[in-house]
Amino acid sequence: MTMIPILILSGFLGSGKTTLLTRLLGECVNKSIKPAVIMNEVGDVNLDGQLVDEEVAMREMLSGCICCTIRGDLSMEIKGLIEQEAPDLILIEATGVANPIEILDTVTETALLTPIDIRAVVTIVDASHFLQLSRGTRGRTYRLMEDQIRCASMLVLNKRDLVGEEELEEVTQLVAALNPVASIQPAIHCELDECFWNLMLEPEASGSGAFSRSNAKARSAVDVRGDHHHAHNCGLDSRNDHGDHDPAGHDHHHSYDHVMVCTHYFSQPVDNHRWEQVMNELPDGIYRAKGVYTASTGERMLFQYAYKQLELIPIRPQGQLQDVAVFIGEHFSKQSLLSKLEEMA
Repeated sequence: MTMIPILILSGFLGSGKTTLLTRLLGECVNKSIKPAVIMNEVGDVNLDGQLVDEEVAMREMLSGCICCTIRGDLSMEIKGLIEQEAPDLILIEATGVANPIEILDTVTETALLTPIDIRAVVTIVDASHFLQLSRGTRGRTYRLMEDQIRCASMLVLNKRDLVGEEELEEVTQLVAALNPVASIQPAIHCELDECFWNLMLEPEASGSGAFSRSNAKARSAVDVRGDHHHAHNCGLDSRNDHGDHDPAGHDHHHSYDHVMVCTHYFSQPVDNHRWEQVMNELPDGIYRAKGVYTASTGERMLFQYAYKQLELIPIRPQGQLQDVAVFIGEHFSKQSLLSKLEEMA
């Protein structure tokens, strides 16, 4: 019986999940592995999918988190991908506000429908952002990031170039204390050592195209039985964020209750200089923004924004794609943001 391996990519908003995903897809090409992708967004637009090669089979799960509001759909999406595309590997990029233990619980339900093997949960940590939160009030965002770290079997400390050597050592110790079992790899733009790629993608020596299991160290941090003991180890309890016990006995954490999503559709081309000005003035409560717009030069631009850093990428969209901007964060004024965007018209 062939078991299809699954890699789950976790990490808070703007940590670098899509960057890691695109690098993983490149490694798949190098190793003659046929991947498929499931991308989840809490908003109603998936823009990161524009960075995935059109030859890669992809499913989008929008307007909710796969661990909460649309969890029932995931098993069918995985089953459909396996039956229709026959991939060697499925990569699931979770929304940045998802709790990995809930995703694991959801993915394991697929085992009732088709043979799967959860290879690893790879959590990407923005080293600078996590360190900043650890030195502050340590609110809900920090607790969610702790859960994402605890439940990982492999950890990528991304954006290491934004912290000094002493700060990198500090954040490494923080992460290792939360998860002493997982492999840890510091990185810039999710560039990883070959051995780390092999932990995720190493084929069996037989060359049959099937995947070997990750080594015991990488897998031991993830116990996918879904029992309450594992949930407690991942920093969860059997109460939701409203303090209510789940009568069904499930450990359910509405991790994204406090997260706000604001979507704006552009009605005309945008001046690049003016756009950069607006993005530089975004409130601190906006952690992540992404979108596509038509520049005044006629060029289509994909933008990615995370924690005051803006990246503009010229693209040629696959099929029809509206000009849209999606902003994700907490405790910011949607009305004020939309007013600024409308002033650009």
